[in-house]
Amino acid sequence: MKTLKKVLFWTLVVFALIQFIPVDKVNKPVDKAVNFVDAKKTPEKIKGLIKGACYDCHSNETVYPKYAYFAPVSWSIKSHINEGREHLNFSVWGTYNKELKESMLNKSVQTIQSKAMPMPGYIVYHKEANLTEAERTLLVQYFEEMLKSKSY
Repeated sequence: MKTLKKVLFWTLVVFALIQFIPVDKVNKPVDKAVNFVDAKKTPEKIKGLIKGACYDCHSNETVYPKYAYFAPVSWSIKSHINEGREHLNFSVWGTYNKELKESMLNKSVQTIQSKAMPMPGYIVYHKEANLTEAERTLLVQYFEEMLKSKSY
């Protein structure tokens, strides 16, 4: 029993101490001239779907939930956001070259169709990101039309 109390005590001490390890949650400013939904004049319905299901991890407009302020959860969330932005950042869309835009749109279509995105763990806490089949089809059609017309 004495050992259990020590383990619990030190676990709580470590948990308290890791709260002082900062995680940068400051979003970079967004330039509407290169931001995907603004630059492409995305229709409101599509814009709402993209912002609701993609922008928290794939833009510089992340809205951090309350639970993202507690380590080690904050570390995991920030890691996912950094990785998401590396793969695709809608906030800097206009800075990508044509080949990269084409590749990103193709990958977006694939991940939407395969339901790999939005991530299942994200959907649990963000119900608006849980896309219906009709919404997935709408997004895929929008991206495929951009690919077909080369208007990316």
